[in-house]
Amino acid sequence: MTPEFQQAIAEFNQQQFYACHDTLEAIWVDAPEMDKRFYQGILQVAVGCYHLSNDNLRGAIILLGEAVRRLADYQPNYEGIDVEQLLEQALALLQTLQQLQPEQTQVFWQQLQQQSEKLDQPTQNSGDFLVSIPDVINSCQIPDINLIE
Repeated sequence: MTPEFQQAIAEFNQQQFYACHDTLEAIWVDAPEMDKRFYQGILQVAVGCYHLSNDNLRGAIILLGEAVRRLADYQPNYEGIDVEQLLEQALALLQTLQQLQPEQTQVFWQQLQQQSEKLDQPTQNSGDFLVSIPDVINSCQIPDINLIE
C-alpha cells in the first residue's frame, strides 16, 4: 500500500472527504486499469459523503450508487481493504438516502455525525443517544475503511 493511498484512507476515515477525493484522484489517474475502478469506487463513496455533508441529496445518491456498482467487483477485499464491509456501509447509506426527502438531508447528516461521534467515544450508556434518532438513521452509518490484516 502506497503512502498516498494510506493518506487517502486516513482522510476518508477522518471524514475529510474533499481532501480524500483529491488524494484518490491523483492515485487513480496513474493507476493500472484493474485498479482504476477500485480507486474510483472509493473516491465516489467519499464524494457521495461530501455531497451529503453539503445538503446535496441527489448528488449523494448518484455517487453512492456508482460507487456500489464499481466496488462490487472487488469483494471481499482488495489492496488490503475490507471492500465487503465498505460496500455494505455504502449500500445501507444509499438505501437510507433513497427514503429521505431533500429537506431532511441536513438534519440526517447532523444526526449521522452525532451517532458516529458517540460510537467513537466509549460511554457507559451508549444507547442513550439513539433514543432521539429515528430508526432510519440507526440502519446506517457514515462509511469508513477498514484494513485487512
